[in-house]
Formats: sequence, C-alpha cells, structure tokens
Amino acid sequence: MYAEQSYKYPDLLEGVRQLSGRYPFLSSHVIGESVMGKPLLALRCGTGQRRIHMNGSFHANEWITSALLMRFVADLSAAYCSGDEIGGQRVADLCREVTLWVVPMVNPDGVELSQEGLSERHPYYRQLLEWNRGSAHFEGWKANIRGVDLNDQFPAFWEEECKRRGIESPGPRDYPGPYPLSEPEAAAMASFTDRMGFHAVMALHTQGREIYWNYRDYEPADSEQLAKKLARASGYEAVKLSGSDAGYKDWYIQRYRRPGFTVEAGYGENPLPMSKFDHIYMELQPLLLEMLHL
Repeated sequence: MYAEQSYKYPDLLEGVRQLSGRYPFLSSHVIGESVMGKPLLALRCGTGQRRIHMNGSFHANEWITSALLMRFVADLSAAYCSGDEIGGQRVADLCREVTLWVVPMVNPDGVELSQEGLSERHPYYRQLLEWNRGSAHFEGWKANIRGVDLNDQFPAFWEEECKRRGIESPGPRDYPGPYPLSEPEAAAMASFTDRMGFHAVMALHTQGREIYWNYRDYEPADSEQLAKKLARASGYEAVKLSGSDAGYKDWYIQRYRRPGFTVEAGYGENPLPMSKFDHIYMELQPLLLEMLHL
C-alpha cells in the first residue's frame, strides 16, 4: 500500500513555478538530469557573498526532505519580500550576507518509484523487479532508478565503502555503483558543488534526529562546535560518526576542508508520513536558519 499523501516530483515542479513567479528574490536553475531525463533543479535565494548549500532526497524513500526544504524556501522568500523576521532574524538583512542554494530533490526517479511503484511500461521494468528480489513493493527503495545508492557514489574512500557494504549488484539500497560518480545525479551534484564553491553544505536525510559533522579528521577545527549550534537550535544530537565513506558530505569535507553536515530529520520508519511534516518542520526550521549563519 503506497502512501495516500506524499510529496512528488510534479509537486516540486509546481512549487518552483509558483514561488519563482511570486518572488523575484528566488530563481531556479537546471544543474543536470536524472537517468530518466528529469531536470535536477537548484533554487537560489539571496545575494550575499557567503554561499550555503542544502539538498534533499538523495535517498528515494526520504522524499519528505524535499517538502521540508521547499517549505523553508517558501518561508524565506515570503519573509524577505514582506520585510518580516524568522526566528528573530530579519530575513532581508540575512540574505544580503548569504546566498542559499537548495537542490530539493536529488533523486527524482527513485522518489517516483518509491511513491508510485512500477508500471509494466517502465523501461527498467524487468531489471527493477529483479533488483527488488521479485517484489512489486518499492516503498522502501532508497537507490536511484539503476539501483545505485547515490549517497555512496562520491570519491571519498569509495573503495572502502564498497568493501564495507559488500553489495556487488544493483538493488534497493547500499550498492555504491560500478565506479564513483557513475550516476548522472551524483555527477551533477559534484559538478554543481565544484562550480559554486560553497562555504558550508548540509545534506538532509531521514530519520533519527541526529547531525553528523565529521569525516576522517578532514573537517575544520570548529565543525563540532558548529554542529552543536545546529543541535541547540533543533533539539537534535550532534554525533561524531565513523565507519562511513563515499557520501556527499564526506566528499565535500575531504575535498574542501569546509564544514559539511548530514542531518537526519524526524524520527520513525522511512518513508516518514506527511502527517509528521508539521512537527518535523517546527524542529528543523531553526536548524536551517542557523545554517545560514555558519
């Protein structure tokens, strides 16, 4: 049984259309395409010199992260244009200091599969059934449409991650792919990040109410303190993580030696239902706002 209420790729497209039409403050940009040719969209908010990046839905069944980021972009845009504050911060002032770049849905093909299941007309129909061990239930699918976990795709000790995972073929989760950045979604994110030179990044996942801030001692000296600031804002826990490689945050920290965070929003079993959206957003909004001060 698939969720009756979810946040889908067409919802994202419509949200971007409405927001960019309503708020000249916001602009949308195509940074690449998915395997199935869906445009990967990045939203730009602000005009400041400091560049902050946030992304969501690296994992297909974590699609609620896309809705959370779009809500934040909408709130930020509305407050900027009205001159209002969010969390005691005048947004117009903040956005003269910061430019926020958001990629709300990194994995639109996987999101669609997780939410809507598999049609016999799908070009990967036979392969997907095989990769899903014959099951027609895809609610728990994390990977992209080629069965590759996009957050195990980055060239940061990728070979170590392959050994740790021990998964050598496509499937619902944890297959790092045939080589780093083999998938167009991961390659687009790496290229976009390299072009923009972000000062800090955050990858939004679910679930666990935790903030991961380190990577093999490549992180800046103040990363733990910055993570604790995010934790105080949200009630989440800042966690020093080990035994994980090849993620977007890992690659960013290793490559740039700048602050990078993975935030596990909410609590429960993925996919988190939209009935939890308001509660998660209330916790998360102060954390996202705090990211703009890093």
